[in-house]
Amino acid sequence: MKSTLPDSDVHAYGEFLSDEHQAIREMVRDFATKEIAPKAAEVDQKARFPEETFKKLGELDLLGLPIPAEYGGAGADYISYAIAVEEIGRACGSTGLSYAAHVSLGTNPIYLFGSNEQKKRYLPKLTKGQYLGSWALTEPGGGSDAAAQKTTARLQGNEWVLNGTKQFITNATHADLAVIMAMTDSSKGKDGISSFIVEKGTKGFYVSKVEKKLGMRGSPTASYSFEDCRIPKENLIGDVGKGYKQALITLEGGRISIGALALGIAQAALDAALTYAKQREAFGQTIGKFQLIQGYLADMATQVHAARLLVYHAAWLKDRHRRVTLEGSQAKLFASEIASRVCNLCVQIHGGYGYIEDFPAERYLRDAKLCEIGEGTSEIQRLLIARQLGL
Repeated sequence: MKSTLPDSDVHAYGEFLSDEHQAIREMVRDFATKEIAPKAAEVDQKARFPEETFKKLGELDLLGLPIPAEYGGAGADYISYAIAVEEIGRACGSTGLSYAAHVSLGTNPIYLFGSNEQKKRYLPKLTKGQYLGSWALTEPGGGSDAAAQKTTARLQGNEWVLNGTKQFITNATHADLAVIMAMTDSSKGKDGISSFIVEKGTKGFYVSKVEKKLGMRGSPTASYSFEDCRIPKENLIGDVGKGYKQALITLEGGRISIGALALGIAQAALDAALTYAKQREAFGQTIGKFQLIQGYLADMATQVHAARLLVYHAAWLKDRHRRVTLEGSQAKLFASEIASRVCNLCVQIHGGYGYIEDFPAERYLRDAKLCEIGEGTSEIQRLLIARQLGL
């Protein structure tokens, strides 16, 4: 699983990367190459969530990579996390997606907005792989309209009572807890949304409608339903009515991770296309000698490099405690659309072999598409970017 990404030049990406970043890349790449990539096709074909991989990711401190050591994490920066998502996604898109959802969505909101008690109770389990996390914002009738929450939470005594349905929840079938967005005061609109922690096994909390997907098949997606689901009062995250603002901040970081995931898939497609072009012969020479194929590969390499710079720049800004509404959306938009473009060319370069399951090209293309949809569609990213431009 050789990559065209520079290995020896620590500062291949300028001021963004340090020796520590390079060491993390090498460690994650080694693990991904040996443990994740060999079973990527089987994980996809059987739509199997690789539980054994996540146990090992916990042992390597990768599940808590950006979480401080006091909560069981590795205390690394966001660039390190983006690198990890990229390398895991390069080996297996499904594993990369579930990893990113666990860290960015299932764990990070508790670290950012949770009480000290919540952090001490849940973060060590999440960072060490004892718990798998999920995040539930999307609803059947809402889609991209995150403020249109129909799920409700009503305070009764010392308990919150939840009712409603969430859709398209990554990790839902295997998650041990979920961070849930629910309407606590519909008269206030988005300012009436709050967030809660709901643990697996809570009465009235159900997993339903497991989705059959085009790609990312080894990353389980399902719906959550709440029927008079009672949770302790202290499971509220932060203050009442702050859930929507928490979601926006969570999504900013999440978009960087999806950009990194798209980047990893694109890198895998570029690597596969380049290898194939050097080996496949036609008309008396390898197809890599033909100018059209060279042009495809040149474009692919340039686009992947540009996407990497955008993703790393957004992560670099986040590490400096900057809001990355603009840069995160730009990175996610560009990297996801480039991934689909690069993966499509990978299939084209493979020709007929790119369309069959014997080669990974078709899987890369199927997996890449989700990156244009998850964490906000490309259309939503363009709206967010335009607003940051003052439009």
